[in-house]
Amino acid sequence: MRAVPITVTALAAALLLTACSGGDDSGSGGDESKAAGSACALGDLGQEIGPVDAAPTAGDTGNVTVTLTNKGAECTLDGFPAVDLYAGSTSSTLRRTAGVQAQKLTVPEQGTVSFTITYVRGESGEKSFAAKTVKYVLPGSSKTESFAWSYGDVALKSEAEPDATVSAFQQAGD
Repeated sequence: MRAVPITVTALAAALLLTACSGGDDSGSGGDESKAAGSACALGDLGQEIGPVDAAPTAGDTGNVTVTLTNKGAECTLDGFPAVDLYAGSTSSTLRRTAGVQAQKLTVPEQGTVSFTITYVRGESGEKSFAAKTVKYVLPGSSKTESFAWSYGDVALKSEAEPDATVSAFQQAGD
């Protein structure tokens, strides 16, 4: 009878040591595939742009949704994506949507999450940000993903700040 509790204790200790083994100290870099439940890595996420509710004329508001599908093990997203608009060599970091708090999301294998860029369409010219590219980074990462911006110039909120915001991550799909 005594063997069962010792076996259970030994198994629990082995699992605890395995769980606390830290990470890979091989220096292989940051955004490799992650262990289940750790921060999501761009290398494990497929990207799809859309649905898009483009702003047709100057002064209209549009939305561009970026949907990410987890092709790796279960992972988490905790925070907002960092999103920059680029117009040639000029860039501008988008503000977070006002009043929105990020929530920690667990993304299962094949699960999807999305974030939305909301913008005001500007008139072509000096009073707009002629965005051509969007680059974003996941929370806790330094690897950048990008896509072409084909939704027209973005109005300026101030002299150098585009009138655009980024939402927190949302669960997408079923």
